[in-house]
Amino acid sequence: MLGCESELGWATRLLHITSELEAHALYSPQMYLPQFLPMLLGRKSEPFDHPEYLFELKYDGFRAIAVIHDGHCTLVSRNGNIFKSFESLRLGLPRDLRVQTAILDGEVACLNSMGRSVFNDLFYHRRDPVFIAFDVVSIGGDDLRYRPLFERKQELRRIMKPRPLRSLYCSHVDGAGQQLFQAACEHDLEGIVAKHKHGLYTSGRDETTWFKIRNRNYSQWEGRNEMFDRPHEPQSVENVGWGACEAACRELELAMP
Repeated sequence: MLGCESELGWATRLLHITSELEAHALYSPQMYLPQFLPMLLGRKSEPFDHPEYLFELKYDGFRAIAVIHDGHCTLVSRNGNIFKSFESLRLGLPRDLRVQTAILDGEVACLNSMGRSVFNDLFYHRRDPVFIAFDVVSIGGDDLRYRPLFERKQELRRIMKPRPLRSLYCSHVDGAGQQLFQAACEHDLEGIVAKHKHGLYTSGRDETTWFKIRNRNYSQWEGRNEMFDRPHEPQSVENVGWGACEAACRELELAMP
């Protein structure tokens, strides 16, 4: 998996993003754009129950920050690169919200008819992706990072329309991590994520209160490394999809100069 950049590196990329959006008349100087690293995920080897934690399913896709302003959406990778593909998702996501300006944290994924994420469908662009929204960082220019997670999720649900077309609110269960993990394994899902209810949206790995717990028998891991190890010729992002290795992401995210 990719390592995250420093706060300075992320801030520098956001300044590039701001300039690019201004150049295309998609960004207002009045819009508050926090300069931050996405919340990092720690790891736990085993599922657990805890009354102060909520638990979400882990979707198998690609982490993204959705910067939405005045009906326009920019998807930014966790390393601060603008995604240049997925035009239909970028066009449709703002229509799923009740507000004009927001910054969401979530996962871009392809879901099958059963609601299960299918990584190869995302990688090979076999179907249109959706944005799985699991947090909101800002609404209307207000910075929400220092509010507890359970309040941010309440705000996220409030601003999402009841029947979204290109997004999905990431639901959770309170306290019962072992039961949710068992269900994830039974349905061959990647795993779950444990998050402290009162946790703030912080950037340091030592400060994180989010922990992924992986299903060791997840079938979609089979052949994943070989997918990225095999030689490939340079292609456009629309043709190759994306993956979890750095070389692939350089092509797929079309990093800014």
